[in-house]
Amino acid sequence: MISTKAELSNYKQADKKAIKCVVWDLDNTIWDGVLLEDDHVELRSQVVDIIKTLDSRGILQSIASKNDYTRAMEQLQEFGLHEYFLYPQINWNSKSSSIQEIAKSLNLGIDTFAFIDDQLFELEEVNFSYPEVLCINAAELAHLLDMPEMNPRFITEDSKLRRLMYISDIERNNGEKEFVGTQSEFLATLNMCFTMSSAQEEDLQRAEELTVRTNQLNTTGYTYSYDELNHFRQSDKHKLLIASLEDKYGSYGKIGLALVECQEFVWTIKLLLMSCRVMSRGVGTILLNYIMTLAKNNKVRLRSEFVSNNRNRMMYVSYKFAGFKETEKKGDLQILENDLTRIQPYPEYVNIKIMD
Repeated sequence: MISTKAELSNYKQADKKAIKCVVWDLDNTIWDGVLLEDDHVELRSQVVDIIKTLDSRGILQSIASKNDYTRAMEQLQEFGLHEYFLYPQINWNSKSSSIQEIAKSLNLGIDTFAFIDDQLFELEEVNFSYPEVLCINAAELAHLLDMPEMNPRFITEDSKLRRLMYISDIERNNGEKEFVGTQSEFLATLNMCFTMSSAQEEDLQRAEELTVRTNQLNTTGYTYSYDELNHFRQSDKHKLLIASLEDKYGSYGKIGLALVECQEFVWTIKLLLMSCRVMSRGVGTILLNYIMTLAKNNKVRLRSEFVSNNRNRMMYVSYKFAGFKETEKKGDLQILENDLTRIQPYPEYVNIKIMD
């Protein structure tokens, strides 16, 4: 049991996993005072700088506060901070259930979350329910920006725009809820454009970030450094492909990556991943089908490596639907192969661009 604020500063994950979303309490955390009891509350020192810096680093932010929703949102608007928080949970539910709801809405693993609160009870409640969440006492805010979990190796253009991309996703989701018709009909209204190309040097920071951040739609979970990816980019024995997506609401950024090892008679997909933000857009197999077409045109066999975890089953299902069959298994590593006799056409509702 943690009983002092000093002890709580060590109340952290051991593996220093990169944080994708910081969830804030409000009373005596973002501001000094209790909104429903005090006539006036004031922002805590450094809070605005911390929020804006996290945002610029591509770290999303939300709120879990036991408070009156309307009054709290009005106060955040008055402070000019409301736009920084996605899917804020301001209600009387437990903090752990609020964090779970935020994770579900953002489609992020809860093990990539941090939670800031001034109350030991709330921190311990979250820690009990979700020990993988990084819990931080509000008394330690001065050190937050220096924590390794809050410092991604690269800050890419996609990082800087991440919150705005999620806001566009909220607009898309609202549009889908209001749309009358089938999902395919709705997707056709988005005017999606899916672009695939060989990765260039300027893509490598984002490519590394994708290998580190993407867990669900990832076939192997392999991570590659900038230097390793640069080697593959220049190698005549590899293809490093990157994909981006945009629609009428804006850009999703660079959302897909594939690494293919090219031997004389056999190509092997070492890594295939897609950002979870495009999971519901029906574009997940486009990059795979493109690789299958390239392999068939080059008259080579196509294999793929797959390493199962508890979150990437959808990628295995995608391989099976595409006609891949398991030919070998070495521990957790499965080798799949496709005879390339059946390659699915690209979805009609997506405009495909292939850049040389």
